Amino acid sequence: MAPPTLRLAQDPDADALLASNPLALLMGMLLDQQFPLEWAFRGPWRLAQRMERSSLDAAEIADWEPEAFVKLMAGPPALHRYPAAMAERVQALCRVVVDQYGGDAAALWETAGTAKELLARLRALPGFGEQKARIFVALLGKQLGVRPEGWREVAGPYGEDGSRRSAADVTDPETLAEVRAFKQAAKRAAKGGS
Repeated sequence: MAPPTLRLAQDPDADALLASNPLALLMGMLLDQQFPLEWAFRGPWRLAQRMERSSLDAAEIADWEPEAFVKLMAGPPALHRYPAAMAERVQALCRVVVDQYGGDAAALWETAGTAKELLARLRALPGFGEQKARIFVALLGKQLGVRPEGWREVAGPYGEDGSRRSAADVTDPETLAEVRAFKQAAKRAAKGGS
């Protein structure tokens, strides 16, 4: 079965890695915080390039010497606005993938019996709060066909058909612009603006 077509990074090589390497996709979601969405999802591919790898391996990243790993994340260019903090989170995420899922990031969702279990597993990951976990459930359901019973309800508004709220809805440059506009409007509303 061919990997799904993703357009999260808006870069063919980076998107191909996200589609073929579940750890890269999980890592991209982790990096999608206080950083432009498409740059966050390009991060795993850039990291693989710096490691001189065609793919990413959780055990290798988890075992990388922490200071050296921070340097990989810091670049230049930096793979995140906060490279040191995110380097620590990426390594912690990889340790969880190794310790709890045998090094296979896809096992996190492939072995979840229910949507609620999937959400709980995601919430337990380093750097994944309630909102990020719900967005990732929606991303899995909408773009990868991972749809345990009740996935839309667990994803909340991120699971709605036709929504333009998050990474789960990005399928091309136009939907990326729509998601960005939604997020900017939400920020303005939160600040009391119009």
